[in-house]
Amino acid sequence: MSQQTVPARPTAAFVGASWVALVIAVTAFGVGLWNADMLLSEKGFYGTLLLLGLFSAIATQKSVRDRAEGVPVTSIFLGLSWSMVLVSMLLVAVGLSNANLTLSEKGFYGLGYTMALFAVVAVQKNVRDLAAAAAAAPAAPRPPAETDVHATVWK
Repeated sequence: MSQQTVPARPTAAFVGASWVALVIAVTAFGVGLWNADMLLSEKGFYGTLLLLGLFSAIATQKSVRDRAEGVPVTSIFLGLSWSMVLVSMLLVAVGLSNANLTLSEKGFYGLGYTMALFAVVAVQKNVRDLAAAAAAAPAAPRPPAETDVHATVWK
């Protein structure tokens, strides 16, 4: 019989830093796209790749963690999650290498994308750890039920 350990509750600083990193990365990437001198279809391509990457990174993190905790995860879902992370990263790399952008702009989008993927995995981990810690926390003791005053007096 194995006992499942409850993950340590992440610190508020780590939770906050993870959310701040995610917001900064997604906002910077979005503002960069908004102000970029590229076709609307190119902007849509990079924006869609960001969404695909974020979603597939969350799915991969959840699947890997579920398996580690003994929760059943199909091999096909885990494989699809990993492949979508890799495909989204490959498409961003190919798109940026072929884009008519300066090297600093390419670096900006590449770093923003990578930071967003890392940050969303950290946020997902924190959300899950906080939920597990809350579920494992002992319930606060209930105050004793008040006795029926009339029943006590009239006995």
